[in-house]
Amino acid sequence: MDHPLSRTMTAGGSSWPKSLDAWIFIMPIRSDIFLLYAARAARGFGDGFAVIILPAYLSEIGFGAFQVGIVATTALLGTAAITLATGFVAARRDLRGLMTIGAIVMTLTGIAMANGAHFAVILVIAFLGTMNPSSGDIGMLVPLEHTMLAREAADHDRTRIFARYSLIGGLSTAAGALAAAAPDALVSIGASKIGALAAMFYGYAALGLVSAGLYRCLPRSEPHSEKSAAAVLGPSRGIVYRLAALFSLDAFAGGFAVQSLVALWLFERFGLSLAAASLFFFWSGVLAAFSFSVAARLAQRFGLVNTMVFTHIPSSVCLILAAFSPHLLVVLALLLVRSALSQMDVPTRTSYVMAVVTPAERAAAASVTAVPRTLASSISPAFAGALLTTSFTGLPLVVCGILKIVYDLALLYSFRHTKPPEEQTT
Repeated sequence: MDHPLSRTMTAGGSSWPKSLDAWIFIMPIRSDIFLLYAARAARGFGDGFAVIILPAYLSEIGFGAFQVGIVATTALLGTAAITLATGFVAARRDLRGLMTIGAIVMTLTGIAMANGAHFAVILVIAFLGTMNPSSGDIGMLVPLEHTMLAREAADHDRTRIFARYSLIGGLSTAAGALAAAAPDALVSIGASKIGALAAMFYGYAALGLVSAGLYRCLPRSEPHSEKSAAAVLGPSRGIVYRLAALFSLDAFAGGFAVQSLVALWLFERFGLSLAAASLFFFWSGVLAAFSFSVAARLAQRFGLVNTMVFTHIPSSVCLILAAFSPHLLVVLALLLVRSALSQMDVPTRTSYVMAVVTPAERAAAASVTAVPRTLASSISPAFAGALLTTSFTGLPLVVCGILKIVYDLALLYSFRHTKPPEEQTT
């Protein structure tokens, strides 16, 4: 029997190519969606090198693993607070203006971090800024972009649009990771190590300006009426709160292995150089990026929830095995396999949330599911930093893997019968 989504795609005499690559890339792009994709690429490139440069910079100016963990926790706490506030005002404000403000904050974050040296100052920058220690796309801009992307998307297009959004973000983040080798090149021609790292923060600030320019080209979005804005979460409240609770468990687990701390672990346990780390995280990002398009195809065949769960569990097993391996090449191979699997739940999770709530609830749902994730993930990096100082430095990775498997099983049990429109039989 044909999948309902396949029947929808062939309705009206048009048919999409059977190849998923064609399905993802040939789909026409509206100008506003293209601008959002371009802004996501600019932000992703900056995030890609910042997540590697940040722990290297903090180590260079004299901070240890525990202090790096505290900075990570502070950054994620600030991100959660700002994202929560953004989600609840988005229904009453022009999305374009809010996104422009977020991009300007990105610029200010890069400038401030390049000139920060004292621990207290860095904590303030981390809390108020946009530079996050996680490779995941989090922050105030995420629910805004998700809401704008979902606003005009038909049910049969939604997962594709988010898959391409995630693919572009993943590839740009991978390219940014490769750029993290630039400080070594600058040092080789006479720059100081701290000066070279600070220069990357100025590059991050410039990318914030690029993003702001792209957002200003978007059309103004009409806020919802006061009646709909007042009930930001209505009929879907129960589903959203259950998803938020489960996503929080996943994020708490992920906080034990945020990319900055994994980079620090590789630096300290195996003596990995900045250039080698940038190359590794480049390929890690490439694998994660192309997994998004695979996730869209798997979701079409097996469903969104099944795709989230049954790609996540093997990735967690790889992370646990990497923690125990004494050989760098084996560790890197396991982490690359994990990268190819662990991010498949990103476009599917976003698409699922947007599908099971009403259109008027989407901005609030994106925020309510994103903010607890960020809050939960902000707690664990401090613990992970402390665990990195123990005799078994791989312990944070083990904790992360076990908790993620628990989350996957709980998600499957709780939502196996809650289907998005395109998966419901008629």
